[in-house]
Amino acid sequence: MPHFTIPISPDGPLLDAYVAVSQARLVALQVAKQPIPPAQKIRAIIDTGASCTCIDPSVLQALNLQPTGNILMNTASSGNMPHPTDVYDVGITIPGATAPPLLFATVPVAKTQLLQQHGFHALIGRDILGTCVFHYNGPLQQITVSY
Repeated sequence: MPHFTIPISPDGPLLDAYVAVSQARLVALQVAKQPIPPAQKIRAIIDTGASCTCIDPSVLQALNLQPTGNILMNTASSGNMPHPTDVYDVGITIPGATAPPLLFATVPVAKTQLLQQHGFHALIGRDILGTCVFHYNGPLQQITVSY
């Protein structure tokens, strides 16, 4: 089973990933003979408390994406008052220690202003983690994700 193991840094379980246009957007751009924005390399934190994957607006803007919908989102800071946020379809690739990489050709993500000064541009939520086996090894300060 493909997997990767990464250390848990003082900031949490951070990993490198690539965000690109979704498969449908890629095909549409190819058919229209339009340029395809390059995939954006990002740092992401694994967040088992997030129901969906969230991406900073700067990454979505770099890909020249338009929202595909919106949702009401609760956050730790919003309390019981959900706030609307745009949803975008993107492709996400997480390189693995063993081939192949963890690949999502199209996944809806929520636009969320993340604090880049903390060193990450995305939260990997349970929508992606739900397709994997996730092991948090506190004593060894590492996580393993199998897929």
